Amino acid sequence: MDLPLAPGDESDRACIQLYHYVATQVALRGKNVLEVSCGHGGGASYLTRTLQPKNYTALDLNPTGINFCRQRHHLDGLKFVPGDAENLPFEPDTFDAVINVEASHCYPDFLRFLTEVARVLRPGGHFLYADFRFAEQLAEWEKAIADAPLKILHQRNINAEVLRGMNRNSRRSQDLIARHLPRFLQNLGADFAGVKGSRIHTALNRGELSYRSYCFEKPVPKNSSPG
Repeated sequence: MDLPLAPGDESDRACIQLYHYVATQVALRGKNVLEVSCGHGGGASYLTRTLQPKNYTALDLNPTGINFCRQRHHLDGLKFVPGDAENLPFEPDTFDAVINVEASHCYPDFLRFLTEVARVLRPGGHFLYADFRFAEQLAEWEKAIADAPLKILHQRNINAEVLRGMNRNSRRSQDLIARHLPRFLQNLGADFAGVKGSRIHTALNRGELSYRSYCFEKPVPKNSSPG
């Protein structure tokens, strides 16, 4: 994508480009945005700094991670809250956009998550989403998406782009894993990071895994208009 990045962001280019691609499917400037499963908050920080939403709320199930985010990321309009993706702690019709990147494959009940996203979105709001599934999980994934109270505006297979990012990051990821993970966790870390030769990297390269991005819209009830 050749995004112009600040020097402090350059080492995270692959992840930032994924976040940027997913989040810029609609304009977020001046909007009230929720990210579900924000991890350590780097994506939330980047999007708040560059896309200028009015407010950006970043939620994660891990309270230790949320504490880390609160200590590390200090930006006007950005706040971090603990919470469950399948039981979002917000009133209906609260957000203009919800973002979820590479997390939903861990959720016990994906359809419940989608239903919660629709509940907290305002009519006409957007769900900006990217994740992957293995071939044997595709039918269940697609059925949940079809059953959700959201309309698909567009979707795209981004296998090639994700694989290219994994390849470019592989050496750095292996070095980080070797330096920061105990030996018994290094194979798991390599799989999570998608380094060359890992299960995720191999499946993506062989087409046994589908990585997709989506833009959904919450339908506007008849005889009304989006706020």
